[in-house]
Amino acid sequence: MRDPQQELDDLAAAGLRRELRILAGPDRAEDLASSATVEIAIGSERLINFSSNDYLGLANSEDLKRIYQEAIGKYGVGSGASRLICGTMAAHVELEERIAELKRTPAGLTFSSGFATATGSIPAIVGKDDIIILDKLCHASLIDGARLSGAVMRVFPHNDLNKLASLLKWAAGKKSPKSRVLVITESVFSMDGDRAPLREICDLVGEAGALLMVDEAHALGVIGPGGRGLAAELGLEGRIDFQMGTFSKAIGLSGGYLCASRAWIDLMINRARSFIYSTAPAPALAETISASLDLITSSKGDLLREKLWERINVAVASSRRFNRVQSPIQQGTIGMETRATSAILPVVIGDNEEALNAAQFLRVRGFLVPAIRFPTVPRGTARLRVTISAAHRREDIERLNESLEQLVNSRNTSSENK
Repeated sequence: MRDPQQELDDLAAAGLRRELRILAGPDRAEDLASSATVEIAIGSERLINFSSNDYLGLANSEDLKRIYQEAIGKYGVGSGASRLICGTMAAHVELEERIAELKRTPAGLTFSSGFATATGSIPAIVGKDDIIILDKLCHASLIDGARLSGAVMRVFPHNDLNKLASLLKWAAGKKSPKSRVLVITESVFSMDGDRAPLREICDLVGEAGALLMVDEAHALGVIGPGGRGLAAELGLEGRIDFQMGTFSKAIGLSGGYLCASRAWIDLMINRARSFIYSTAPAPALAETISASLDLITSSKGDLLREKLWERINVAVASSRRFNRVQSPIQQGTIGMETRATSAILPVVIGDNEEALNAAQFLRVRGFLVPAIRFPTVPRGTARLRVTISAAHRREDIERLNESLEQLVNSRNTSSENK
């Protein structure tokens, strides 16, 4: 029998062992009316958090905290059962109507998490007689959902439209009259921060008569009119069969959703196992998510997005002075992207240990930017994943970039001295 300690030792030797990071909680940011996840405490350390997905700084919004507390007083702290037993309450239905309205679809369904959304809905859409075609850099939840479905799975290189077209042509020759072909992509990719060529993908999928699922996890609240996502920004909502995402990023809470036609959503209710066999999320949470959706689509949400993009552009502009600096790390490069496409700015390093050292270098200087390694990203592409929030101060972003420049210079000096 395999010894788990040996597996842990092997992970450590490869620079891939993970450990939980215990936070004492958020501190109050000086320039905000409410506390924010941008300043955190780990033991005696006080760090500026550049790793959170709380893009609009809503996770500690005083307004949302008050609404949550009032909702707990109304509903209690739990739902008591799965949705199909006796766990469905008005707050759940109202949230589903609200997210469907926001995504411009006939219906919506909510899940306990984004992961549960993917692993429940994909096997409900396709099975062993069907075909899935997905982007190589799709999130682990989408990959796991595809594997659970039992469908034939094919992967195309990241954002490679020619390969996608080729695979759609291949699938057309393989499927039976009743078979389904499902293409899966993200609108904004979680580890690279780049966007899918969504219009072109819609064109290819439409010509092939296939189905399309788009994960808007990192676009909702950040991109498009009213923060409705990349599909809304491009006017493509009516051409996407399944819009999925999460409430745990810019919305500031937790949970996942799928938006589609009424018939597809009804099928999810009957077949999505992660929905059927999970206790319903707390109705107080559902009511608070609805309030957060109202907030992000309001004029206040527009102001938060404006502030977020101003902060993103500060990060990108101040990083240009060191971007693409030659690094001794696997002959790679280090630096943020030179144009802003999302709130995610990867600093690709390559080697696992070097990425861990870089994260520690920044931590000593007061920043939390954990190293991201395989299997979250492909082998040889370990990185720092910098995420920007509307709650960040300009001076904190500029200080981070100064520290990143120092990191590059120290690596180059170390290489020259060898």
